Amino acid sequence: MVIVEVSLLSGFVLAPGSKMLLERRTIVKKLEVKPGVVYIYLEKLNDETQTFILQLEQVIQIKNLKPASIKVYNYYQPGGLKIPSYSGTGS
Repeated sequence: MVIVEVSLLSGFVLAPGSKMLLERRTIVKKLEVKPGVVYIYLEKLNDETQTFILQLEQVIQIKNLKPASIKVYNYYQPGGLKIPSYSGTGS
């Protein structure tokens, strides 16, 4: 199992419609939403490119946003998957 860990920007939450769209994807086994982070559990990865679109809602106005990060790792061996992390402030 592979986990995509998406840290949310401060002051933002996952839009309810985005959660439903992600859960309908066949590759997504489970979706877990916690304050400030979304965990997307995938059965496995293959050579196909996967794109996940998360719609966020801003609930608090924050000045000087710090970058959020995205990490991809193996559930059973968190340090073993060599996929670079991504961080950014979005647009």
